[in-house]
Amino acid sequence: MAKVWLVTGASRGLGREIARAALNAGETVVATARSVEEVRNGLGAEHGLHALALDITDAKAANLVATETVERFGAIDVLVNNAGYAELGFFETFTDAEVRRQFEVNLFGTMNVARAVVPHMRARRSGLIVTISSVSGLVSNGGGSVYSASKFAIEGWMEGFAQELAPLGVRSLLVEPGMLRTDFMDRKSASFGSIDIPDYAEAIAQYRAFVDEANGNQPNDPSLLAARIVARASQDGLSSRLIFGDDALAWAGAKVDQLRQEIARSADRD
Repeated sequence: MAKVWLVTGASRGLGREIARAALNAGETVVATARSVEEVRNGLGAEHGLHALALDITDAKAANLVATETVERFGAIDVLVNNAGYAELGFFETFTDAEVRRQFEVNLFGTMNVARAVVPHMRARRSGLIVTISSVSGLVSNGGGSVYSASKFAIEGWMEGFAQELAPLGVRSLLVEPGMLRTDFMDRKSASFGSIDIPDYAEAIAQYRAFVDEANGNQPNDPSLLAARIVARASQDGLSSRLIFGDDALAWAGAKVDQLRQEIARSADRD
């Protein structure tokens, strides 16, 4: 029996690929983004596709989308909380408003959608929440501190929330990709700090050059990740995390090794 998917940020990038993979698997997909037209332009007139407008920072709109989806299709089997963007740059170059906007979208917007959908899943004692995080939710580097902070917050929230939901039949999957070959690093999705600080000028110039060079040349194929997510959604014994890409696996492994070393040093009382 076909499942009903609700996908946020589905007009482009990984969200669009997940929506397309689910449609190709014969699922019903409610694909959302701020612009319905962009969703339809990106996915076409696919059978099973229903496009709705949603700004995830609007809690009322999230509730309306969840209610409309359940009323029309009877359930939401899979929620893909994907919508987000990146503030890329050095922390001191961001205003307070810019930092808060990063959290408003990536964390609080994602929470809005989960808060709207989860009651329907709890009522059925069934459902899967797929949360698109990032390896940057496990590892932070210079130039990514603000973005990583929002993703670290996502990780902490969902790690605990998943344990609260598991006894009620609702499953969770945290997805932590490496660098995906999407437009995530262009100026539609990424933003840079607006404060000029000469002490950081050289390092920021190098970082922006890295971002510009990497954009469009990332090593990982988003369509492969999308297919894996759709396949996992039908599997029993679902693991709680999916780390995707050789780069992400290497960075996550190095972080684990570093933590083990620091734990061992902390335990050494001599």
